[in-house]
Amino acid sequence: MYNLAIYLYLLGVAVYSRFNEKVRKMWRGERDAFRILREQVDPNARYVWFHAASLGEFEQGRPLMEQMKREHPDIKILLTFFSPSGYEVRKNYEGADIICYLPLDTITNARRFLRTVRPEMAFFIKYEFWYNYLHILKHRNVPVYSVSSIFRDGQVFFRWYGRQYGKVLKCFTHFYVQNEKSKELLNKIGLNNVTITGDTRFDRVLQIKEQAKQLPVIEQFTKGQKVFIAGSSWQPDEDIFIKYFNEHRDWKLVIAPHVIGEDHLQQIEKLLEGRKVVRYTDVSENSKDLENAEALIINCFGLLSSIYNYAGVTYVGGGFGVGIHNTLEAAVWDVPVIFGPNNEKFHEAQGLKTCEGGFEITNYEDFERLMNRFESDADYLKNAGQQAGNYVKQLSGATKRILSDVKL
Repeated sequence: MYNLAIYLYLLGVAVYSRFNEKVRKMWRGERDAFRILREQVDPNARYVWFHAASLGEFEQGRPLMEQMKREHPDIKILLTFFSPSGYEVRKNYEGADIICYLPLDTITNARRFLRTVRPEMAFFIKYEFWYNYLHILKHRNVPVYSVSSIFRDGQVFFRWYGRQYGKVLKCFTHFYVQNEKSKELLNKIGLNNVTITGDTRFDRVLQIKEQAKQLPVIEQFTKGQKVFIAGSSWQPDEDIFIKYFNEHRDWKLVIAPHVIGEDHLQQIEKLLEGRKVVRYTDVSENSKDLENAEALIINCFGLLSSIYNYAGVTYVGGGFGVGIHNTLEAAVWDVPVIFGPNNEKFHEAQGLKTCEGGFEITNYEDFERLMNRFESDADYLKNAGQQAGNYVKQLSGATKRILSDVKL
């Protein structure tokens, strides 16, 4: 049934690729993967394979890849992606020796892929459970590790109808999971090769903090001011926080929207009701427009993790849609993090709420009440920021724990 589903999916991708650019990139990339491997694989080298579905999983695997390279410079890293949103952004990542899409999980593809690469071990990040690849790796006695994985009651492995597919979990040499709940669920189905190590994303955001860029435009704009920074925001987020700042003009506002298309940027500017607004790429640090501006829109990518450094309070978008974006990038800077209600599946958001470094809002009234508390109680604001930063620091170290256990 699994293989039938894969072939039906393959047919669907082939058809849909004619109408969707993202799917077309994935379709072409998967077909091109074997050419890349044929041209770049060194038959005399030792390979460790990392597979990440997309960009978020890549960020979780990155600390492991980079630390492994430092400890074992003779090892070559093969990095594969499933999604174009990961591959297209990181196809030139210097920490891996070969980067390509993972061909779809048919028996033929899996055999051909593993015959070509012959990895010494494999790491599957978070949610990746490819049935044929994993069974063939096990058959070849290749150690396979699931890292930063997290399991929930509703997943197919723990349902009566998913028992057959659940056998794929027996192909893993070891699970390095994020929390106690994941360990308990795996133990219940007879899997005891489980260690709670936490999430490697905590290590990654600390790395990012150490490598943060100096941003003269942001520094000049925020200097000596109360600063609110909203990252990865969508329209429902913006409708809430912009309304507040239109009524509290003593704050400087930085908005880094998730979508930077012209229509969305103009929509944000319209919401700002006559406030002096500039776009990041239109000003320099000595610009008069920047000096007089009250709101700054970040209309480019790649700066957000460094921009959070300049915040007094942060907001991370997505919580009124499919789910919040990366809260840890903000929290690592010792500032409180606000986000919308769709956060229950995000372990780090739950942790931030528990330690009172993160705050959930469901409407404008919640946001207004919280911001008023921050404005009137400096100690409360400072403590919330410290709690957020401490939460990140206390849960770091997963990379070291995993690699001290894995032996090349």
